[in-house]
Amino acid sequence: MDLGVLAGILAIMFRSIGFIGKLMGEAIEEIDRRPVEAMEATGASKAKVVAYAIVPQVMPAFFAIVVLRWDINIRESTVLGLVGAGGIGVILQGAIDTFAWPTVATILIAIIVLVLMGEAVTSLLRSKVL
Repeated sequence: MDLGVLAGILAIMFRSIGFIGKLMGEAIEEIDRRPVEAMEATGASKAKVVAYAIVPQVMPAFFAIVVLRWDINIRESTVLGLVGAGGIGVILQGAIDTFAWPTVATILIAIIVLVLMGEAVTSLLRSKVL
């Protein structure tokens, strides 16, 4: 694996982890505290409080955040590839450099289809989870 590819993967990975962690932290802060307090009052362990009072409240936010981040990662990976970090962006840049316009069009259509599929998955998950 090329160092540019590894750098691109690490950049997207760390940004995604930070993004998801921050938004999940905010989602946990905004939960309804009454179920948590009720379970603590009955003597439930911390693990059960998390599993039965916190996780069910943040799962819709988690799915929405992860799908949103996936969509962002697709777009970022294309841009990072254009500057040498591997992936479809490198193929796109190579096709542009060699004036292979049918290949450029095919790659752009593939990216658009992938983004549209991500949007479809997002709306499907939101309708089922939210």
